[in-house]
Amino acid sequence: MLCHEVSMMTQPLRVLFATPEAVPFAKTGGLADVAGALPKFLRPLGCEVILVMPYYRMVKQSGLPIQYLGESLEVPLRDETLRAEVYQGKLDKDIPVYFIGRDEFFDREYLYSTPKGDYFDNAERFIFFTRAVLHFARHIQFSPDVIHHHEWQTGLIPAYLRSIYSNDPFFASTATLFTIHNIAYQGLFKKEKLSLTSLPLEMYNPEGIEFWERINLMKAGIVYADAINTVSQRYSEEVQSPEYGYGLEGILRKRRDDLYGILNGVDYQDWDPSHDSHLLARYDLKDPSGKWECKKDLLKEFGLPPSLEKVPLFGMISRLADQKGFDLLAEIIDQFFTLDIGFVLLGTGEQKYHDLFMQVVKKYPQKAGIRIAYDDRLAHKIEAGADLFLMPSKYEPCGLNQIYSLKYGTIPVVRATGGLDDTITHYDPAKGTGNGFKFTRYDAKDFLTQIKAAISFYAQPEHWTKLIRNAMASDFSWDRSAEAYLQLYRKAIEKKRGKL
Repeated sequence: MLCHEVSMMTQPLRVLFATPEAVPFAKTGGLADVAGALPKFLRPLGCEVILVMPYYRMVKQSGLPIQYLGESLEVPLRDETLRAEVYQGKLDKDIPVYFIGRDEFFDREYLYSTPKGDYFDNAERFIFFTRAVLHFARHIQFSPDVIHHHEWQTGLIPAYLRSIYSNDPFFASTATLFTIHNIAYQGLFKKEKLSLTSLPLEMYNPEGIEFWERINLMKAGIVYADAINTVSQRYSEEVQSPEYGYGLEGILRKRRDDLYGILNGVDYQDWDPSHDSHLLARYDLKDPSGKWECKKDLLKEFGLPPSLEKVPLFGMISRLADQKGFDLLAEIIDQFFTLDIGFVLLGTGEQKYHDLFMQVVKKYPQKAGIRIAYDDRLAHKIEAGADLFLMPSKYEPCGLNQIYSLKYGTIPVVRATGGLDDTITHYDPAKGTGNGFKFTRYDAKDFLTQIKAAISFYAQPEHWTKLIRNAMASDFSWDRSAEAYLQLYRKAIEKKRGKL
């Protein structure tokens, strides 16, 4: 047994979570759900976890108890030193969450971009945040065994540990795990931004952070982290292909021995219809009758007619982007609404889809309810009140809404990609197995075919009851995934020790 393994048995494993978002403080997608849930399941496994994230306007407006610590950090950015305020909140009552505040960078309506495009200074914003994370760890004397950092916004952390901080005894034993939630968003910036990082020039090369004469912050995480993972097993394989790798498939294949896939779990404390405080009625696998009341309540929420209670009600909760398959839905939208169905949607994203769904609600006011917003309360109501959930994604690293849907007895219709393929099993009426409907080709007609198949089974109570039971019996709790992360932390530490 390694000496370090002995020490890990006698003292907690110190894990610093560096994340650009986390529920319940700020969210744009599934990353926030992971960052807000996984730490709670690591603690019982013997981990001492702290989170560090930016102090966004969304955090300020969350209404959660957050206090200014009366402290500031001096953070280098290019040839300047900028001040960062430090705030603190709590996750699950006893996990510290620290916020890096600088209004110039983070006091904005959105986290990374507006509906018209990315913020012009995202390089400055997140290079500053990354440096602040490392300065903050030293400031509070939290010497991490592992920095678990997420997405391109934190991708430079291992690059710093390999260069500027390589001789710093405070980080001498710190390993890094980089989690890729969506490889399509890479943090690409003009090479002139390299000077912001203060990284040595020799790191700017095709084997380092250079990417077609630009700097690539996600690539930095992939190249320099001790271990890398994606948020489903299927996606870890897909990103090594030209179709899904977005130009990084070569470096991922090169690092395949250090690349793992761990399926995201679900925090059933927050997502379970048997005790969901957002719902008008509670229900569970033994007695799912409350779902009917939730459907009626959802229709009222959107101002839709009671006649839709008797037809299949489709739901979507999503970032409105091509990745999520909205181009497929747009292609069949009129055919879709000729069917005897209802439809509700919650989300924000690209302006073209804001415009599309505003037209949809005008054209089909008795069938469609649209809310262009982020609203956690309404998200829970949609999961409980809808009969079916649409996720026709072009690619989907993990996906969480299909897993939430299963617990709520809301049957997913998905494309077989990434985590959607790992979690949804196509319904087999002969065997009575399966928890949803899948199509393989990224094709609008195939999508419509599965929608029609789902509607046909909705009209057959014996099959629909079986589908709901299968769905609600599915278990994707965080316990198994948290244990897998713990093992991956240990592998990262062993990898780091091999380099010392």
